[in-house]
Amino acid sequence: MTEREAASLSIRINLANGGRFGPGKAALLRAIASGGSIRAAANTLAMSYPRALKLIEEMNADFREPLVASSVGGSDRGGSVLSATGEAVLAAYDRACREAEAAASDTLHEITSYQDLDSP
Repeated sequence: MTEREAASLSIRINLANGGRFGPGKAALLRAIASGGSIRAAANTLAMSYPRALKLIEEMNADFREPLVASSVGGSDRGGSVLSATGEAVLAAYDRACREAEAAASDTLHEITSYQDLDSP
């Protein structure tokens, strides 16, 4: 199956407290882990810095412990990292996505079989 033919799932988890966690927030966490700062993560994702901050505030409020820890600039220039909870939540989310996609693979293949692959 080519990449164009491949179907995939994206999962949004509706949290018990009313918050949501899905592919956008997961991507932001990955970018923070990779780049070491909120600004770098926002740039990587073509997202505004205020939007990234808002999403981080939402995530930090939605869980018992913050998912992202930030330090202010200064001689060590500050930065942001995922907390242990942030790493655990991201790993669990990624695992849920893999498990759901594996469980739905036959259905995804069926849906893909109805696609018109000649259309742009």
